[in-house]
Amino acid sequence: MAWALVWLIVGIALMIAEVVSGDFVLIMLGVAALFGAGAEVLTGNLLIDVAVFAVASVGMLLLVRPTLKRRLLSGPAHHTGIDALIGARAVVVSTVDAEAGRVKLGGDVWSARSMGDHLPPIQPGTSVTVVEISGATAVVSAEP
Repeated sequence: MAWALVWLIVGIALMIAEVVSGDFVLIMLGVAALFGAGAEVLTGNLLIDVAVFAVASVGMLLLVRPTLKRRLLSGPAHHTGIDALIGARAVVVSTVDAEAGRVKLGGDVWSARSMGDHLPPIQPGTSVTVVEISGATAVVSAEP
């Protein structure tokens, strides 16, 4: 029964260490160690515990880990920083033309300019879409 406690402590320690690594290796070994603890409780034979741990480790690393990583990485891309502002809606605060203007974007007031030189100025209160961020200036387009 003492080995069951050792397996349990090792399993939990590996799972906690996974928080630092984030690569799904230590969590797989931690779960395999818990299988080893279960084998110890059921059989009381250290050789069987080690064999269960080895088989569970290899199985988890070769079968479960790739599937888990694929599933977690297949989701939609999450944009942050400036990339998250592209496509966002803003409201014109002061007239926006091809050279200057100001918009309220995400609770902040940004300097802005419109997409093209030939477009008429966009009046305050108009809703616009951010097309790109150029330096600290939002390049916007009037919504249809």
